[in-house]
Amino acid sequence: MNPSSMPKTQTERADQTRARILDAAIAAFSENGLAGARTEQIAEAAGVNKALLYYYFKSKLALYSSALEAVAERVVASSMAAMCGRRSAGERLVQFVLNHFDRIHSQRAFQSLMQQELMRLREGEANALAPLVEKVFRPMMGRVTELLEEGMRTRELIRVDEWQMMYAALGANVFFFLSGPVMGMLVGKDLFERKALKARRRAAVEYLGQTIFLDRRHGARVAARVLDETPMPQSGDFKKFEVKFK
Repeated sequence: MNPSSMPKTQTERADQTRARILDAAIAAFSENGLAGARTEQIAEAAGVNKALLYYYFKSKLALYSSALEAVAERVVASSMAAMCGRRSAGERLVQFVLNHFDRIHSQRAFQSLMQQELMRLREGEANALAPLVEKVFRPMMGRVTELLEEGMRTRELIRVDEWQMMYAALGANVFFFLSGPVMGMLVGKDLFERKALKARRRAAVEYLGQTIFLDRRHGARVAARVLDETPMPQSGDFKKFEVKFK
C-alpha cells in the first residue's frame, strides 16, 4: 500500500491540522502584523473553524509566538545544514553566507516577522525575540563562530575579529536588500530584477573569496564551486514588500 494512502492516526491528523494553522498564521502575520491579522481569516485559510484554532493555540498571541518560532526554526535548520559537511571551514562559511542571501531574497514571511519584532523591541514593547535568541539563533551563531575559529586555526581564513567578519559578511546582504529601492533609483535600474539580483549574488560570494581567505586563488575556487552548486531560489517580491507594524 502506498504510505500516503494509508489511514492516518489521530496524532498524525492533529499534527497536520496544527501545521496547516501555523502555515496560515505565518502568512497572515507576516502580511498584516500581529494586530492586523484576524484569527477568523487564519482559521478559514487553514480549513478549520475558529474553535479548533483556539483548541490548538489558546490565544492569538500564543498562535503568533508559535508561528514566529516555527518559521525561525525552518530558517535556522537551513542555515545549519549549509554549515555541515566535510569541506573546509572556509567553504562552509561561504555556503552559509550565500544561504543567508538566498533566505532574505526568497523568504519574505520570515523577514517581515523579524522586522516587526525588531520594531517592537526598539519601541520597548513586549516581543518574542528573547526565547528565539536562546532556542534558535544562539546555536546557529555558535556554529558560525566555530567555523571562523577553525578556519583561522588552520590558516585558511585571515585572522581578524570574528564578529567583524560576521558583520561584514552578513551585514552586506542585509544592507543590499534594505537599500535596494533607493540604490536602484540612483543607478536607474531595478536591482531586484532576477538578472541583476543574480549578478549581485555572484559578486557578494566572489568578494568573500577574495577577502576572507589567506590564499586568494583558493578563495576564488571556493566561491566558484559554491555558486556552481547552489542554484538561486525563486524571488520574493520586494517591490510589494510592506511591513505593517500597527
